[in-house]
Amino acid sequence: MSTSAGGAESKSSGLKSSGRQSSEPIYATAIAAGRGIFGLLRVKPGTTELSRLPDSGGAVLALTHFGYLDFALVEWMMWRKNKRHIRFLAKKGAFKHPVVGRLLRGMRHISVDMTDGAVAYSQAVAALKQGEVLGVFPEGGVNASFTVRALKSGAVRMASEAGVPIIPVAVWGGHRLLTKNHRPSVRQASRVHVRFAIGEPLVVPRQADAAKLTLELHASLQALVDGLQKSYPDDGHGQWWQPAHLGGTAPTPEQAAVVEAERRRRKDARAAAHE
Repeated sequence: MSTSAGGAESKSSGLKSSGRQSSEPIYATAIAAGRGIFGLLRVKPGTTELSRLPDSGGAVLALTHFGYLDFALVEWMMWRKNKRHIRFLAKKGAFKHPVVGRLLRGMRHISVDMTDGAVAYSQAVAALKQGEVLGVFPEGGVNASFTVRALKSGAVRMASEAGVPIIPVAVWGGHRLLTKNHRPSVRQASRVHVRFAIGEPLVVPRQADAAKLTLELHASLQALVDGLQKSYPDDGHGQWWQPAHLGGTAPTPEQAAVVEAERRRRKDARAAAHE
């Protein structure tokens, strides 16, 4: 069943650990700002299986990552459904920015040190056990090929330890607003269709086979993306935002992997030069 992103709003139940705390003014302000921006751009949202987003209790949302605004779009979608807050794992460097860092801390997102993620992992599991919804990008970064690449197993391991489900969430169209190597004009970003697909929750046993379940999660996310691309109302043939296998000009997964490896090499070289 398909519904608009705002078509299934529910009243707050006041659950202590539901994530819908009214005492988080920074989160509320950020949501209001996002709603204002998406409203001005006249973003056209649509969602399938919105009811699969939990109204209470802990859960890991495993998200595709094709655009830089995917986190804000999913927060917007969740907010419109049940006013719950999502805690995202974000790179430590972002927290060092004077403005962005304050915003991230105020929204109680979790800082991740890419060289040692043990602290962030513990904080994430604790938040899940307290009934929070955790947003994770298991691909590890924005994917320029617009196909789902190999996933890291952290989402499965956290869900297993916390005893919560993983809910696959695919976002398609959000990358047309802002993504790697592309900063569309306001005109190009206006009236963009953004589609969300929520997959069947994956129950993760305590003694989960993390590798096997991560492959299942990958298959679920790719199937959701395939469905969104097939039903997307705009023709992407020859467009930069369409994957190569569907007639677009985006790099293939292999090409994107080569470029990403080179980017990381240069980044590591710069970091080493400053040590």
